[in-house]
Amino acid sequence: MSEKQIFTSGERSFAFAVEGTGPALVLVADRGSDLDGLGTISHLVSAADFRVVRIETDTAQDVVDVLDGLDIEHAWIGGHGSGGVVARTVAIENHDRVNGVLLLGVDDGAPALAEGIPVLVVQATDDDVTPPANGTALRDSAPGLVSVVEIEGGGHRFPETRAGETAWAIEDYLDWD
Repeated sequence: MSEKQIFTSGERSFAFAVEGTGPALVLVADRGSDLDGLGTISHLVSAADFRVVRIETDTAQDVVDVLDGLDIEHAWIGGHGSGGVVARTVAIENHDRVNGVLLLGVDDGAPALAEGIPVLVVQATDDDVTPPANGTALRDSAPGLVSVVEIEGGGHRFPETRAGETAWAIEDYLDWD
């Protein structure tokens, strides 16, 4: 797995890690989580010749700053829990740089979807923080744009406890294998 680095943007500093080469997928950690929670998914997806960037932040501008710093022009932007709120904000504010949005659970109170950008929701069937009903409601609000894949069990930490199944769902949807 890749080593944690520190990115400084103005007066803010935050952790990030990069693994692999090829098309980019950015994953924003859930509030209160660190990069390690998304480490196994990152490793599995990057093994398919893709560049996975994990970021610990709660602002869309930090994501854009990392993209700029790494010379990434276009990426799928995703996040776990509250990290998905950040991902959705990046898509709205930087529409031309976002190929799609990956939500690992759908957080309540997230902004609207960016127009015309595909969304993959991967959610655990027993997640009580970002319940599966949130993802189903999002899909129902934008049929044809939002796809939902459910992972049996795993709770809210399913990206850690069901990392293989989660990575497979991502790769299968994006046809990266």
